[in-house]
Amino acid sequence: MDVGAQVSQAEPGIEGDAFNADCPGRTVLNHVTSRWGTLILVSLSEGPMRFSTLRDRIGGISEKMLAQNLRVLARDGFVERTVEPSTPPKVSYALTELGTEVTFYLHGLMGWIRSRVGDIVFAQRHHDAHT
Repeated sequence: MDVGAQVSQAEPGIEGDAFNADCPGRTVLNHVTSRWGTLILVSLSEGPMRFSTLRDRIGGISEKMLAQNLRVLARDGFVERTVEPSTPPKVSYALTELGTEVTFYLHGLMGWIRSRVGDIVFAQRHHDAHT
């Protein structure tokens, strides 16, 4: 994936420096790297999902937290909500182009965690035993 080839539609004059306390990038960093944000985005990389499917895919998330995080991720431009006119209406969620781009990086992080979780748990137990 050539993520650098994307055409930017950024607001003029806004650059991200998450080390700056006033940077809007800090808020985005929080949304993307929060436990639920990451799991929602990575789940949606499998394709569009309905709310209940997404809830069932992410163990431990409440409906309230899922709805809240989906709203935030949609506002940030990572997720789009589609309503099919039917009775009852069918609502699904999918990644936008921006969401697909950021999820590329989250997959790397998730893969690293998956492969190193045993080492991390060992380090935690070692630390706890010696403090």
